[in-house]
Amino acid sequence: MPEKILIVEDEFIVAKHLESILENAGYNVCGIAISVSKALEVIELEDPELVLLDIYLKGDQTGIDLAYILNEKGIAFVYLSANSNQSVLEEAKATQPYGFMVKPFREDQVLIALDIARYRHRNSLESNLRKEAIVTEQLGRIKNSVLGYKQVFLSVVTVLQPHIPFDYIEMGRYKTSTSRTQWCSFLRKGFSEYQPICTRELLEIANITGTELDNIRKNSANDVRSTSYNAEDFEKLTRVHPLKKLYAKAFGIRSAMVLPLLVDYAMPFVLSFYSKSENAYQQHELQFLGRIQQSLTSVITRIVADTDFMDEQQPVKVADLPAGNLTNIFPGIIGRSQPLLAVLDYVQQVAGADTSVLILGETGTGKEKIAQYIHELSPRKNKPLVKVNCAALPFSLIEAELFGHEKGAFTGAISRRTGRFEQANGGTLFLDEIGDVPLDVQVKLLRVLQEKEIERVGGSETVRVDVRIIAATNKNLEKEIAEGRFRMDFYYRLNVFPVLLPPLRKRIEDIPLLVNHFIRLYAEKHHKNVDGITGEAMDQLMKYDWPGNVRELENSIERSVVLAKDHDMDRVFIQAPQSIEPPEKGRGGVKSIEEVEREHIRIVLEKCNYKIYGPGGAAELLNLPPSTLTSKMKKLGISKDWDSAQ
Repeated sequence: MPEKILIVEDEFIVAKHLESILENAGYNVCGIAISVSKALEVIELEDPELVLLDIYLKGDQTGIDLAYILNEKGIAFVYLSANSNQSVLEEAKATQPYGFMVKPFREDQVLIALDIARYRHRNSLESNLRKEAIVTEQLGRIKNSVLGYKQVFLSVVTVLQPHIPFDYIEMGRYKTSTSRTQWCSFLRKGFSEYQPICTRELLEIANITGTELDNIRKNSANDVRSTSYNAEDFEKLTRVHPLKKLYAKAFGIRSAMVLPLLVDYAMPFVLSFYSKSENAYQQHELQFLGRIQQSLTSVITRIVADTDFMDEQQPVKVADLPAGNLTNIFPGIIGRSQPLLAVLDYVQQVAGADTSVLILGETGTGKEKIAQYIHELSPRKNKPLVKVNCAALPFSLIEAELFGHEKGAFTGAISRRTGRFEQANGGTLFLDEIGDVPLDVQVKLLRVLQEKEIERVGGSETVRVDVRIIAATNKNLEKEIAEGRFRMDFYYRLNVFPVLLPPLRKRIEDIPLLVNHFIRLYAEKHHKNVDGITGEAMDQLMKYDWPGNVRELENSIERSVVLAKDHDMDRVFIQAPQSIEPPEKGRGGVKSIEEVEREHIRIVLEKCNYKIYGPGGAAELLNLPPSTLTSKMKKLGISKDWDSAQ
C-alpha cells in the first residue's frame, strides 16, 4: 500500500505542485490542510505516516506548534519554508524535524528529503524498540537476581542512566497511617559512580534537622501522575513543594520528572529523576518510561516487599555495593561534570545503533576520541576504524582519497588505488571536519549513505560497501547551509544521532582533574620531578576561557612541565596563565587567540634560545613541524628581536 502523506501548506499552488510530485512518485496524498486545526482533523481520520509541514499557516498556530503534536503522536515530518535563515532553523530545530526543504524546490529535492525522513524515522523507531527491549531484559534479570534491595535499586539506576538523564534519583513514599516510610536515593558522582544518599547524609548536605525534614515531607504534595518540570515550571514547583526546593538547593537541581508506580494498594510509590540541566526532560522520556513501566513496577515491587526496606538513618557504604557498577567504560576521558556525563550517556546509547553519527563541537573538545569510543562500543568494534581529516585533503584529491581510483584516471594514477570507504568495509569511517567537504563531493557522499555503493574515480564498476559513517565538525552547519556551503539533505542524512560536545568553559569543574592528569602524564614522559600545581596557578587556569578547549589545556600543561625547574618538584609553574593577565582596556579582559598563541611560542623560543630545528628545539617542544612553526612565527610577527619590536 502506498505511503500516506499529508501536506500542510497554505499556498495553494505550492501544495498542488507537491501533490503532483508525490503522486507521480507513487505516494498517497491523503489530504491538504491550510491550518493546524484542519491538519489535526485529517490526521485523526487518515493517520498519515509522514507530514510535509509549512512553518507559517492560516490561523493563530504555526507549523512549529503542530510539530510538537506530531512528535507526541510519533509521526515523521519535514518542514517547508520560504527561507532558511539562522533564526528559522534554530526555532525549527528545537522540534527535532526529520528534514527541512527550502522553497522553491525541485522534484529530486522533494523525493530525497522524503527518503531521508523515512530513513531517520525508521532508525528512530528501531532505536527506541531496541532500547526498550534491552532495558526490559535487564530489568527482568535484576528482578530474578539474589541481590538485596540496595543493590537492586542501584542496578535499576545504572540501567536507566543511559536513557534517562539525571544527577539525582530517589524512590519511595513517606509514613502514613497504613504505610511506613520507605525511601532510598543516589547522587551521581561520575560515569557509573553513585553516592547513596540516606536520611543522615541528606540532613548533613542540606544542613537541617530531622524534625525540619519531617515537616518538609509532610508539607510536600504527593506526586500522583507522570509529569516533568523544566526551567520556569520547576522553579514555580519549588515555591509550593518544599521537598523539591530542598533538592534544588542541596544538589543544584533545575528540572525534574516523576513516575508514580502502583506496587500495592497503599500510597503510590514514586520514582523521581532530577537534573542540574534546565531542560532535561521532554515528552519522549515520559513516553519511554511509560512503555517500560510494567517492568519497572515488577522490580520495584520486589524491593518494596523486602522487609528490610525502610528509610535508612545510617548511610550505605559504596564499598558494600556491586563493584561492577563502578567500572568506567571510557578510559582516557577525564571529568565528572554534568555536561560531560550527559554526552557519555548518549554515546553509550548511539554506539549500538548502526547508523550515521554527527559529532559537533569546538576545536579541541575531543571529537576524534568520542568517535573512537563509538566504534569500540559498537558491533563493528572488531572491524577497522578508518580516519580521514577532510580539511587536510586537497579539493582535487578528496574524491579519489575517499572512493579510490582506477589506473590512468588522472595524471599520476599509475595503478588502481583502494579508497577509504573500501578500506573501512565492515567497519567505521570517521570523516573529521566534514564541513570542509566540497558540495560536489557531498552529493556523492549522500549517494553512498543512501545506496551503500561507490564508484572509483575513472571507473564504471559499482562497488558495494558496508560502512558506518561518523562525521565531525567544529563549524555551525546550519549557518553553512544558510550561506550555501553545505547541502541541507546531506546534513539531515548525517544528523540522525547528533552528539554535541561541551566546550571546556562549560565544564570548568573538570579542569583540576584534567590538570592533574596531564601533569602526571607529561612529568613521566619528560622525566620531570613535578608533583602538582600551586593553588594560585590553578585559580588562574580556572578563570581562563580556554578557546582551544582541552587540547589547549593539554598543550599548556606539557609546555609548563617541560619548562619547570627540577628543584620546584613540589609545584609546577604554568606558563599559559601568564597570557591571562588583563590586556589593554576595551578588550573585555580577555586576550585574543592570536595573542595567546604569540606569547606561548615566544616563551618556548626564549627557553630554546630561539633554536627551532633539531633535538631540544622549539618545534620539538611545541610538537609542530619546523616549517609550520616558522610559518606561524612569520604570521604572528615573531623574530629574535620580537621583544624590542613590540
